[in-house]
Amino acid sequence: MPFIANTPEEQREMLDVIGVETIEDLFRDIPTELRCDELDLPDGKGELDVRRRISRLADHNTTNQISFLGGGFYDHFIPAALEALVTQSQFYTAYTPYQPEMSQGTLQAIYEFQSAICRLTDMEVANASLYDGGTAIYEAIMMAMRVTGRNKILIDATVNPIYRTMIRSYTLNLGIELIEIESTGGLADRELIAKEIDKQTAAVIVQNPNFFGCIDDFTDLADMIHEVKGLLITSTYPISLAMLKTPGEMGADIAVGEGQSLGMPISFGGPYLGFMSTRKKHMRKMPGRIVGRTVDAQDRDGFVLTLQAREQHIRREKATSNICTNQGLCALTALVYLSLMGKQGLVDIAETCASRAEYAKERLSAIKGIDIRFPDRPTFNEFVVTLPFSAEKVIRGLFHRNIAAGFPLGRYFPDMGNCLLLSVTEKRTRADIDYLAHTLEVLL
Repeated sequence: MPFIANTPEEQREMLDVIGVETIEDLFRDIPTELRCDELDLPDGKGELDVRRRISRLADHNTTNQISFLGGGFYDHFIPAALEALVTQSQFYTAYTPYQPEMSQGTLQAIYEFQSAICRLTDMEVANASLYDGGTAIYEAIMMAMRVTGRNKILIDATVNPIYRTMIRSYTLNLGIELIEIESTGGLADRELIAKEIDKQTAAVIVQNPNFFGCIDDFTDLADMIHEVKGLLITSTYPISLAMLKTPGEMGADIAVGEGQSLGMPISFGGPYLGFMSTRKKHMRKMPGRIVGRTVDAQDRDGFVLTLQAREQHIRREKATSNICTNQGLCALTALVYLSLMGKQGLVDIAETCASRAEYAKERLSAIKGIDIRFPDRPTFNEFVVTLPFSAEKVIRGLFHRNIAAGFPLGRYFPDMGNCLLLSVTEKRTRADIDYLAHTLEVLL
């Protein structure tokens, strides 16, 4: 039980144990201007009054924006059937399936999710999901270090800068040599990467399509890192895999990504879904858990957790991860989405995204003062435009005309203050794109 200091004597005892003189000493590191003497909270209200208050606050939200936002999180169409299925109570309240005899439905759903991720990425084994696309890269780094026994990691600068910030934070005190390699012309710079690869390199991390929307083929990088027995880690956008060369085809050793685009709405920070797949030879070094398919004593199909590498299951020094509650509901959502879409449906969505993005490039590049930043690079559904002045200023102007214009690259790339990253999904019609183009013409 936690110790609660209610009386002056108990407070004194607590302070003595901690090693400080007064309660004020506990808060010394907090600036005075950030402290408050008391919480000025209003009196409690009844349920009806609370509902009215919340509704009035919600009315201030803007919900009719035409979104061209991307940068790793995308506004895709979500079929009504998906919500009807995944919000059933037996799925919605499911927890970690410790007892297989009581959790066959949950275990089978996760098994099918793993199978779908393997097919999507063209890899041999997937785990029972991770928290998001950024932490999935971090887990892949740790996995690569376990496989190779090395601590040098190369990461291409076209990998999502949000993910790179997360990785720097996670690895700061772990003794990892993390080297970011500058890009050239919107793509990974092979010469710079080749100069850094040596026999101490555990992995090279790349992204396809990359943060600028450019498409690349990393087969040559896979060959390059494999020559020194290192690994290639690719971060990928799952919808694009219906059209593009897969991580498996490129020779990648670990494929990771953000699964939000597979049926999850864009929310205020989540929940998101990280996925990971790898080669069978590396699966014992993979974090998280794997659901396996087996038969019981009566030769009936059954599903169980296998290769459980968490510290609560095996000796702590042998554990590969402390991933706790697995992302079962998000993984199920992705599985249901992929099942509803089907193989050809996913191809149709990808082709629609790509073709409408090309139409948007054509319309916007025709506007005086707007240029496509990497015109010679093929893209999937995202691309960068260069504007005659600050992208932040343009975004503010478009917002008041009900357009969520895109991602201002100056936030992470100081020399790209006039650059805007635009994303086009199947939800954006030609009329939406024409409205964006017309509004930009008026603003510029």
